[in-house]
Amino acid sequence: MTAVRTGRRVVAWQTWFVLLGAIWGCSFWWIKLGLRAMSPVDVAFARLAAGAATLLVIASITRTPLPRKWQTWGHLFVLSALLNSAPFTLFSYGETHISAVLAGLINACTPLTTLIVVLFIVRQESFRPMIIAGLGIGLLGIMVVIGVWNGFGTNQLLGVGACLGAVICYGFGFSYARSHLSRLPDKPVALATGQILCGTLQLLPFSLAFGHVHAHRSLSSLLALGALGVLGTGIAYILNFDIVRHAPATIASSVTYLTPVFAVVVGVAFLGESLSWNEPVGALLILVGVAFAQDRIHRRARRTSDEVRTQVTI
Repeated sequence: MTAVRTGRRVVAWQTWFVLLGAIWGCSFWWIKLGLRAMSPVDVAFARLAAGAATLLVIASITRTPLPRKWQTWGHLFVLSALLNSAPFTLFSYGETHISAVLAGLINACTPLTTLIVVLFIVRQESFRPMIIAGLGIGLLGIMVVIGVWNGFGTNQLLGVGACLGAVICYGFGFSYARSHLSRLPDKPVALATGQILCGTLQLLPFSLAFGHVHAHRSLSSLLALGALGVLGTGIAYILNFDIVRHAPATIASSVTYLTPVFAVVVGVAFLGESLSWNEPVGALLILVGVAFAQDRIHRRARRTSDEVRTQVTI
């Protein structure tokens, strides 16, 4: 009976793992459609508002109380600026100048920027040769993805810069969360709901002051905005928490490897965007660099070697 339950649990988190990668990969497609109806800041605000409403419903159904300490809300306010309101706006603005495919591939740099922050700025990790090699490969991958040898027009440079700014925000945000939120007693749903609520409030004045909703809004744009908020900013958080709870930490964090794959597929299939040879090659270099920097390849080789020795002994 135990084996059956364990088997079911493994299948469940693997299903959520693929679904989460698909949702986050499709987010860049949904942003592009949403921009046909709203300005970038409005797309980011609508995403957060719909996500906050979804999480409030989930918190109500599960009877999960929101955080009660003002100190916790202070941390959530900072975290929402770094992980939600600022990067969501930057990605939306970036996609007014570059393709959803390229934006999704740049998002694959998130583990790399996180590592740079924890190594060079907050110094939460120590230097190792494998990490330095991984950073070098990853940075080379970034240059290949954006095709530095082709040069940049003003618009493309603004788009790439905005998306890189977004993943830098993610790097600081994940480091901040690790330092200040990892030991809080509040449940994950409570923290996620509080975080998205803070992000919504942060963008509200900017949406009112600088936002613009187009007179002609297609149904596809409105559905995309709904999916972006309900799925990409609401349900995705719950899926992520379930994966972290049941899957090994090294597996749970590797959902970043799936996201650009789905971003490329939907960008090419549904938006008719082109894919240059350098974009998938550069993305592969980035992911290899991340694998080296996180010492995944070395650990996998060591684990395989241990398994071989065990089999020979048996």
